[in-house]
Amino acid sequence: MQKPVRIAPSILAADFSRLGEEVAAISEAGADFIHVDIMDGHFVPNISFGPAVTKAVRGCTNKPFDCHLMISPVDPYIADFVDAGADIITLHQEAGAHLHRSLQLVKSHGIKAGVSLNPATPASTLEGIMDDVDLILVMSVNPGFGGQKFIPSQLDKIRTLRAMIDASGRDIDLEVDGGITAETAPLAIEAGADMLVAGSAVFKGGPTQYAANIKALLGTA
Repeated sequence: MQKPVRIAPSILAADFSRLGEEVAAISEAGADFIHVDIMDGHFVPNISFGPAVTKAVRGCTNKPFDCHLMISPVDPYIADFVDAGADIITLHQEAGAHLHRSLQLVKSHGIKAGVSLNPATPASTLEGIMDDVDLILVMSVNPGFGGQKFIPSQLDKIRTLRAMIDASGRDIDLEVDGGITAETAPLAIEAGADMLVAGSAVFKGGPTQYAANIKALLGTA
């Protein structure tokens, strides 16, 4: 059964000159999670920040930190992000040869483990690890940069994963990240998503607009 839709603003789109204030502002505006995009310039063609910045803003909110590690190799850095305050660590199916081992490493720290799929990666690659994940993240853009347009073909993947989750009987979140706007959010939700990551669509207009932007994504504005 699909859960209520929750919003996880990506702080990649925040004003980095006052990042702590931005995290506090989106928390107060109605964010359910804080989505922390970690990029290494190797697995994806961009560099964002690491565990030190994550830890620095952890104290600015009591919302769960949803840390999306777009890095390879990923295993050596999992403990650092746990120490920085991650509540969920999502790693990429494509980032290493031993997905099950990486997921077990995350869970050994007592936090939730997620797995992300790039647009070209089929849902079927997760058939063997459905018992090991707490969250599945569908990338609806190619990862590496904010502000890209939603890739419509990912809607079928979301539907497939929704069916796989329902068949598993497990409490697995289905998250979508990339090109989420007031126009594309309803499409992702209809396909089965129950968590939406949004950057530009949340942070546009400054702090006075954040609450309205979140409501627009949920269709409650």
